[in-house]
Amino acid sequence: MECRVLSIQSHVVRGYVGNKSATFPLQVLGFEVDSINSVQFSNHTGYAHWKGQVLTAEELNVLYEGIKLNNVNHYDYVLTGYSRDMSFLEMVVDIVAELKKANPSLVYVCDPVMGDHGAMYVPEMLLPVYRDKVVPVADILTPNQFEAELLTGRKMKTEKDAVEIMGLLHQMGPETVVLTSTDLPSKLGDEFLVVLGSQRIVKPDGTNSSQKIRMDIPKVDAVFVGTGDLFAAMLLAWTHHHPKDLKTACEKTVSLMHHVIKRTITYANAIAGPGKKPTPAQLELRMVQSKADIEDPALVAKATVL
Repeated sequence: MECRVLSIQSHVVRGYVGNKSATFPLQVLGFEVDSINSVQFSNHTGYAHWKGQVLTAEELNVLYEGIKLNNVNHYDYVLTGYSRDMSFLEMVVDIVAELKKANPSLVYVCDPVMGDHGAMYVPEMLLPVYRDKVVPVADILTPNQFEAELLTGRKMKTEKDAVEIMGLLHQMGPETVVLTSTDLPSKLGDEFLVVLGSQRIVKPDGTNSSQKIRMDIPKVDAVFVGTGDLFAAMLLAWTHHHPKDLKTACEKTVSLMHHVIKRTITYANAIAGPGKKPTPAQLELRMVQSKADIEDPALVAKATVL
């Protein structure tokens, strides 16, 4: 059965971020990917220079209308990431709602990109749009700790807080929530990052059960761009293959991330030379070189069921 994804994300000419991070790995795993580029930039904005164009809400609608007029607007998944425009985000919600009418089993995977480590890097007026309009139509949500706190108005200091926050996010709409990075202490020490996930499963008799998982992942001392976009895309892929098994889906997603990041940092350090800090260009994800890992990631990360 063919599986088709509509991915509305950034595009860069050089490097890997947004659609460039999501499309190739999804295609490698057998998904048809239709991309709408929310921006077209020369490269990501972590470089010294960048140039390009931004797609407006009207232009997004024009592209969608074209797909609709040809009656090819049938999708199994919608995937969205970074957006900094309120009307654009609202247009995305309208498109998702319409696609869900056409296919009630459509799954919307949303990375609610708003900020990190206590700072917002999108306009604050986007928060109510995400909270009140986007999250309620999302099926799979991949916020970091800060974004989950913003969406629920709750602070996360302990694992118990995190589980409660994921519960609140479930109540807002999404069946699956993965906190892609947190500042919670790892039992394995400071060198590890804690990822948490929760999946609500409705049983045949109508009652709810849920699977909650925790993963401790080794930290890497470098700034990568496009990893969040890759994470969301691979979570889409692996939850598709393991729909009722968040543990396996997260283990495969996180293991792949580990392989890509390890390959990237090894390459970047080799090119930069001893004692030199790699440049943004040298730290672009080694995506094509990771094709075999994308197809069949060797499991290097284990999830604990809470």
